[in-house]
Amino acid sequence: MRALIQRVTSARVDVGGATIGEIGQGMLVLICAMQGDAEAEADKLAAKIAKLRIFKDDEGRMNRSLLDIGGAALVVSQFTLAADTSRGNRPGFSTAAPPAEGERLYEYFASALQEQSLPVATGRFGADMAVSLVNDGPVTIWMDSDG
Repeated sequence: MRALIQRVTSARVDVGGATIGEIGQGMLVLICAMQGDAEAEADKLAAKIAKLRIFKDDEGRMNRSLLDIGGAALVVSQFTLAADTSRGNRPGFSTAAPPAEGERLYEYFASALQEQSLPVATGRFGADMAVSLVNDGPVTIWMDSDG
């Protein structure tokens, strides 16, 4: 699985003009299931994200995790993280999991984060979403479940 994580002071996702997920301080997690991914990759990535120390401590150093600060996660599916731009000008997405499997793993990942004792809000898989955020820092980190 691939994730793009943004440390935020707030974030929300709207579908059709209605807010369907919203958080205060925490992380916006854009997530993409790749071909061949299974629950093990989602579990590994969720555990790593929950413990990722990207929040400031009392000395201003990135030394606290989402768990440490009592923050929340907004998880939004984004198959475009699988983009292959190596040929031509139009990205290919053939390395993304098929839609049904991608949706299943997206939902599994969100529940795996909840099992880490985190409040989790979500977007809607496959929907045309408007994502708003206030990036804190800015801090943006790319993660793969295999690394």
